[in-house]
Amino acid sequence: MKKIGRLERPDNNGSAQMFQNPVLEKMSRTHISIPIVMFLVIGGVSLFYGLTTTTIPIGIGLLVTMIGLLVFTLVEYLMHKYFFHMVPDTPMKDKLQYSVHGVHHDYPKDKDRLAMPPFISGLYACIFYFVFTFLMGGYALYFLPGFLMGYALYLGVHYIVHAFQPPKNALKILWVNHAIHHYKDPDVAFGVSSPLWDVILGTMPKKDK
Repeated sequence: MKKIGRLERPDNNGSAQMFQNPVLEKMSRTHISIPIVMFLVIGGVSLFYGLTTTTIPIGIGLLVTMIGLLVFTLVEYLMHKYFFHMVPDTPMKDKLQYSVHGVHHDYPKDKDRLAMPPFISGLYACIFYFVFTFLMGGYALYFLPGFLMGYALYLGVHYIVHAFQPPKNALKILWVNHAIHHYKDPDVAFGVSSPLWDVILGTMPKKDK
């Protein structure tokens, strides 16, 4: 099995101590519901302003929202593959990679570290808003809700596949793919909320013959 981050303990049931300072250590943890609610509320407010302050037709606006959701699934895939799984070939990269994702592979059942802390999540939402507004003007008020909806969906699915047993339906593929990514081959199954881009870009796990 390939090394992810600093340690090679993918089935550890414990929790890593990231900071010696107890306040920072506490701030590095969050219940998954907090960022999910934050993103949905911010997205809802953005959608409300899109409906009430722009002349963009509702049909076009909702189409932009769906495009935002689709774009997030691609960003999720690319971030997971190229940033979370960067090659830690320098001490700085090693520390960064371990802090943002390697620790999750070492302690995959630590439910308090399946999302970024609320203040970082809030900062992300602000950055997304200003970047999208710069790029697309008023359409950002529709694009942002779709993007944040995708982010909330990703967080929810990621939590569920780690916290619950797989269902006996088509959604089981999300559990199977993520288990393969964690415990068998970290170079496949980068899509958590959807296998769409793994299928398109050729990183779906190979079926055992």
